[in-house]
Amino acid sequence: MKSLAKRKVRKRQSLERSVQGKQRKLKPVPVVENLKKTYRLAGKVAIITGADSGIGKAVALMYAKEGADLILTFYKDRKDARETSKRVKELGARHILLQGDVSDENHCKRIVKAAINAYKKLDIVVNNAAIQYPQDKLAKITKRQIRRTFEVNVFSHLFLVKAAEKFLKEGGSIIHTTSVTAYRGSKHLIDYAATKGAIVSLLRSLSSYFADKGIRVNGVAPGPVWTPLIVTSFKPKEVATFGTDTPLGRAGQPVEIAHAYVFLGSDESSYITGQVIHPNGGEIINT
Repeated sequence: MKSLAKRKVRKRQSLERSVQGKQRKLKPVPVVENLKKTYRLAGKVAIITGADSGIGKAVALMYAKEGADLILTFYKDRKDARETSKRVKELGARHILLQGDVSDENHCKRIVKAAINAYKKLDIVVNNAAIQYPQDKLAKITKRQIRRTFEVNVFSHLFLVKAAEKFLKEGGSIIHTTSVTAYRGSKHLIDYAATKGAIVSLLRSLSSYFADKGIRVNGVAPGPVWTPLIVTSFKPKEVATFGTDTPLGRAGQPVEIAHAYVFLGSDESSYITGQVIHPNGGEIINT
């Protein structure tokens, strides 16, 4: 019996040595360690739309900390935009602040042109700007509201990517902000949820389109997040309980969402495309 046990041990050890030996002899050798700079976005140029507040501002600040050069866009709120700009400057990041409507294709072209003129290249496009108009009755959703919601939330993504295409190189990253509502819907944000579903389909299609160029296209689908958009969109009673129906029992903070954008913009996500990250407080999403 002892002899049989010894033979089993020797056989197992021989098998382990064989497997280890094969790993050592693999060509090319598997890459198991990242030896690049500590700053994950050093040397990269990024466009971030809707960067004046909320998730966009959190992404801008985190990108600044990670060494990126930035083009930050905003629509109307100059005060918020200037506060973001001030903090980005304090963090030592080069940046340009641009005001305008991202649903205007010409403005999207100007955004990309500003990046190229200032930094001579473009590596990351973060499509984040969005609007929403809650309605408790379907009849209240007007044609004008539907058109405006799709223009800002979806058309802008296509316009900006179109403008950026010829400047993005291998290793580039395009990141779209979608939403948990794209997957489970929302009875009081019907048109908004529809735009976010369109963004998921859009990023999946763009990921196939850009794959042979080595450009990755992914998305982030936040759950309830505490941003100014919530306070301006919902009634006080709804704001008071916002996010409490998630498994974690609270709304997320913009900074908790921003980490996903850093990951997707960095080389750490070099083998990920056509995917969506779900920082949503624990809601299970089947995609």
